[in-house]
Amino acid sequence: MAAVDLTTHPGHLARRLQQAHYLLWNTMVSEEITSPQFAVLNALVAEPGLDQRTAGERVGLDRSTIAEVVTRLGRRGLLDKVRDPQDGRRFLLRPTDEGLRVHRKLTVRTARMNQVFLAPLSGDEQALFFDLIRRVADAAEGLRNPAEPATAQG
Repeated sequence: MAAVDLTTHPGHLARRLQQAHYLLWNTMVSEEITSPQFAVLNALVAEPGLDQRTAGERVGLDRSTIAEVVTRLGRRGLLDKVRDPQDGRRFLLRPTDEGLRVHRKLTVRTARMNQVFLAPLSGDEQALFFDLIRRVADAAEGLRNPAEPATAQG
C-alpha cells in the first residue's frame, strides 16, 4: 500500500498549524500564560462573573481542562472565585486587577503575533481563512456534542 499524502489530511495540517501557533505564542506572547489560559481570562474580561462551566463553553474547553486552567489562573492571582449567592455550590469567576493588567499586555502581544501568523495571506484570504476554519470548528463541536444538532452553513 502506498503512503498517503498528508497535505490532504486536515488533522495533519491542523496539528502543524497548532505547532506553529504554539511556537509563536511562546516567543511573542508569553511563556507563562498559555493560549487557553488567555482565552479564559479574555472571556472573563468580556463577561465577569461567569461560572467555570460557562467560561469553558465560551472558549471551547472541556470540564477537566477548564478546571485546570482556572486553578492555574487562580494560583497566579489573575482571577478570583466567589461563591454564587444564588447557588452556593457554584463559583463565579472574575479577573483580578492583576488579571486585567496581564490581559491588556497580552492582548497587544497577541495582535502582533496574529499579524505574523497570518502574514502569508492577503486580507481577503485571511477573511476567507477565518470563515472556513470557523465553519469546520463549529461542525467539529457538533461531533463532540452529538446530542446538539449541528447546523449546516453554505
